[in-house]
Amino acid sequence: MKALTALIEHGGERVQEHAALGARTTYRVGGSVRALVTLHSISDVQELGPLMRSTGLALVAIGNGSNLLVDDGEHEVLAVVLEGEFTTLQWRDDNESVIVDAGAGLALPVAARRLAREGVVGFEWAVGVPGTFGGAVAMNAGGHGSDVAASLVHASLWHDDDVADWSNERLALGYRTSAVGQGDVVLSVTLRLTRGSASEAEERVREIVRWRREHQPGGANGGSVFRNPANDHAARLIEAAGCKGLREGSAQVSDKHANFIQADANGRARDVFTLMNIVRARVLEESGVALVSEHRFIGFGVTP
Repeated sequence: MKALTALIEHGGERVQEHAALGARTTYRVGGSVRALVTLHSISDVQELGPLMRSTGLALVAIGNGSNLLVDDGEHEVLAVVLEGEFTTLQWRDDNESVIVDAGAGLALPVAARRLAREGVVGFEWAVGVPGTFGGAVAMNAGGHGSDVAASLVHASLWHDDDVADWSNERLALGYRTSAVGQGDVVLSVTLRLTRGSASEAEERVREIVRWRREHQPGGANGGSVFRNPANDHAARLIEAAGCKGLREGSAQVSDKHANFIQADANGRARDVFTLMNIVRARVLEESGVALVSEHRFIGFGVTP
């Protein structure tokens, strides 16, 4: 594949062939991809972007690897990781608001804690989301009464070989959905928040962390597996279908929260995927509700 060879030769240390990807996810199981590209700046995007597109490989942006399950084995996929200038966080006062600029590779909990400490409020909820800003925009991440859409002004995307700002409206943020498509890469975001009490914001952060520790499992998991149906909770439906604690090989539905699946160390991603399908089938049979996964998948016969 000449295009891939050109990318590897031109990209140097920024391109890793046959890269382990499952180990980068929060499930910590799964296989590898044909190549992994690490971008540190807009100039990297402009330099390597055309070569990346020309490979013809499916392109998938990887944040912290939460909400992502990679099938066992190697996949003809080009994964992208954002570092360097894509992990910055800045803010400035603007009349009654605070404008926050964040790189898409920055982890949400890091930003939530820093902003709370500085008395920039309205983003405390994000301390409970283990992803990055890029993934959070792509799926309109949310929790504890808020979501990305509530404060997002616009996001910068690499789309169709061009870098452009997309407004909140163009992003069409819905419940765990957006207009960010296959091959798009979110590069940065701009939020509009407000000033408030730093001590109260930090206490809110601590409350959220305490709640998560009490109600959600630790270990190797990818966060909530299924979206909540309208006027109901996926965890309730899963438990009602008798799936809490259910095991399939090296994967188990959490005993602590039924909408989480935990993977054993050195387990198989295929077990996690199979268990998801078993749970979905049992819930459908029991309640007539077809659960929809929040996860993104590489492999499993699913388009990434």
